[in-house]
Amino acid sequence: MAERNFNYAQDVETFGFDWGRLALTCGPKLNGASQFSAGVVDLGKGQGHSRHNHPGAEEIIFVIKGHGEQMVEDQDGNPQVQQVGPGCTIFVPNSRFHSTINTGDEPMQLFVVYSPAGPEEALRELPDFRLIPPSR
Repeated sequence: MAERNFNYAQDVETFGFDWGRLALTCGPKLNGASQFSAGVVDLGKGQGHSRHNHPGAEEIIFVIKGHGEQMVEDQDGNPQVQQVGPGCTIFVPNSRFHSTINTGDEPMQLFVVYSPAGPEEALRELPDFRLIPPSR
């Protein structure tokens, strides 16, 4: 595998969904990362992904731009909800349910990290999944 150590979201295949897009810019299939995968998520105004989890994996969500409502369930399964914006880092513990909704007036962009790598591959099984080729 050729090393791809520098990647822009528009240069990689993107996972498209009714709620937005995920461009995986780092991961085992792209550049051989073995401990995690990562990418850029774009959510349109009013869009987001509903309550879900990634069994066996932790997630970090970093808000690049936009504002939204983030939910992460606590260890007892109680939803903890907070308004988030640029600069906020959200930690989602192993297998914990969570959701993100863009509540702002502009697109919301996130950088996400999954550890270990793999949860993103399950997204291919969603009914609204479509693969979008690189745009440049």
